[in-house]
Amino acid sequence: MSPLVDTIDRLVPITLFNKGQSSKIFERVKTEHELIVLKNNVPAAVILSLDEYKRLKEADEDLYFLRLADERMQGDWESRAIPANEFWAKCGLSETDIDEVDIEAELE
Repeated sequence: MSPLVDTIDRLVPITLFNKGQSSKIFERVKTEHELIVLKNNVPAAVILSLDEYKRLKEADEDLYFLRLADERMQGDWESRAIPANEFWAKCGLSETDIDEVDIEAELE
């Protein structure tokens, strides 16, 4: 299906809400993930499924951290880096403490 046809299929006139068809629209967004609401034949809003909203929020967060990491890599990070054992010592941990952590058990 072409992007234009796909977009046209996702258009929802706002009058459908006024006609009591909001439950049908919300059911539809579960499978189509996003719908474009028209007001006076002009796109006015987008309705997203909860899954699509979560996906976009996670992608936004990933992008934020990627940009942050990129900024840090561009900076003078090598002069501020410390060995891992010094970091663990500052946290009050030893290498043995770290080795004893069962990550799989912590994730359950």
